[in-house]
Amino acid sequence: MTDETDDEARHRAKMAKRKAVQDAEVASKTIAEKGLLIVHTGPGKGKSTAAFGLVMRALGHGWTVGVVQFIKGAWDTGERHALDRFGDQVRWHSMGEGFTWETQDRARDVAAATRAFDKARELMADPSIRLVVLDELNIALRYDYLPLAEVIETLKARRPDLTVVVTGRNAKPELIEAADTVTEMTLVKHHFAAGVKAQQGIEF
Repeated sequence: MTDETDDEARHRAKMAKRKAVQDAEVASKTIAEKGLLIVHTGPGKGKSTAAFGLVMRALGHGWTVGVVQFIKGAWDTGERHALDRFGDQVRWHSMGEGFTWETQDRARDVAAATRAFDKARELMADPSIRLVVLDELNIALRYDYLPLAEVIETLKARRPDLTVVVTGRNAKPELIEAADTVTEMTLVKHHFAAGVKAQQGIEF
């Protein structure tokens, strides 16, 4: 055998073992379908971006999707313009009035968050909707704009076929405990620190 042939044989053997392990892992899973509670948190960029990527995947399979934005309501975003093209397949509700340091009015922020969560309950109760994104809900919970125990109970009591995605920094430990999947976006480097402002098509 040549060295190249030896390398190919070793690679095939390695990949055959890897496939056997992977096949056994997949075969061990017994739940075919389950509505999930997914949380995207952490200081890094990409939490809402990941959620809207999942929205695109769901839409591609013909699902009806609901979106409630708890904070970024006033933003004119690319994702909103793109998803508007799907018509009634996307139920979009921007309920926030901006970040708390912008409004500087706690009562107003609490009222906006309450309206947003009422809308979230409405979407979650609609049997035609398979995926609901609660964008920046973690921010509303961080500032105690909503009763945490009530929110957690509502999310845990969702329909068995409904997936809910919650985004925002500083996810509460109770939410992390209740979730099926939690991803923490780690900040390694961000262009904002180098003086680059939020850009159309990148941040919004």
